[in-house]
Amino acid sequence: MISNQILQNTIEGLKGITRVDLCVMDTEGKVLASTITHAEEYENAVMDFVDSPADSQVLNGFQFFKVFDEHQLEFVILAKGDSDDVYMIGKIAAFQTQNLLVAYKERFDKDNFIKNLLLDNLLLVDIYNRSKKLRIETDVRRIAIIIELNNEKEMNGLETVRSLYTGKTKDFITAVDEKSVILVREVRDNEGYEELMKSCKGFLDMLHGEGLSKCRIALGTIVHEIKDVSRSYKEAKMALDVGKIFYSERSIVAYSNLGIGRLIYQLPIPLCKMFIKEIFDGKSPDDFDEETLTTINKFFENSLNVSETSRQLYIHRNTLVYRLDKLQKSTGLDLRIFEDAITFKIALMVVKYMKYMETFEY
Repeated sequence: MISNQILQNTIEGLKGITRVDLCVMDTEGKVLASTITHAEEYENAVMDFVDSPADSQVLNGFQFFKVFDEHQLEFVILAKGDSDDVYMIGKIAAFQTQNLLVAYKERFDKDNFIKNLLLDNLLLVDIYNRSKKLRIETDVRRIAIIIELNNEKEMNGLETVRSLYTGKTKDFITAVDEKSVILVREVRDNEGYEELMKSCKGFLDMLHGEGLSKCRIALGTIVHEIKDVSRSYKEAKMALDVGKIFYSERSIVAYSNLGIGRLIYQLPIPLCKMFIKEIFDGKSPDDFDEETLTTINKFFENSLNVSETSRQLYIHRNTLVYRLDKLQKSTGLDLRIFEDAITFKIALMVVKYMKYMETFEY
């Protein structure tokens, strides 16, 4: 479970303090990490030591130490030198390695638990039993946040996020696929969605600083029980998809801010096609020219205000009225009437949703 790089960093740190060369080998005598040159030459000696009943011994100017995990031999530590000081340093190295084993094993257990929790693979009774065993509080406020990396630099996204994240130790970072990293974050009592969005913005800037410029972040809703974390995760997944369809300009999307897009996303495609056929009489908004589409979008942006829309489009008010009249004749919808405007806006969003789903299917 412990990577060779972690072991290498550990013994290099110990050597930097003690000036004693160290080596970590597995139970088959293979070198995992070392500051000793030609450490592989001691493979046979290590194999003999593994088979011996002793927990430590001195041989050929080296101290040998065994590292156990729940009575199972995992590693052998070599310390160069046969003095009492080297013996003490070797014992410290073995103790540190054993602590790493325990820490990584616990993190692995928690990581497995969080993954199964997110994917709804646990019974309710198992959720609370395992939470108690892993010392995870069950009744605190939490939120699931998905960080989609679009990793153009071929870097380890999970480790990158872990290295950059500076939140609480009670927060959990994991991944259930290659595209995204999931953060299950504890939410303080004085934190709301506004504060969470600001926090995500700061973290997004850090990811950009690492060269991950195409990242997107999606938030679920705040839940108060650990059993509801999976619901928050599903909401974050929906927010990620809905954001891509209707709010592509946003890098951070919250489930609570999806508006009508959340409803449209859950409509069956046959119903969408029927609706569009009824509204546009078999036509599609794609058939409108660029000028008409620009006029429509700007009119919606300005809350159906004719004067402000004509000013922003640098056209005369009468020209805008003419375009709206022309649109009314072709569609039967007058965008100056609120109900017609709502119908038209929903129809545009439905078409966008259908196009996204077609792309997704193929």
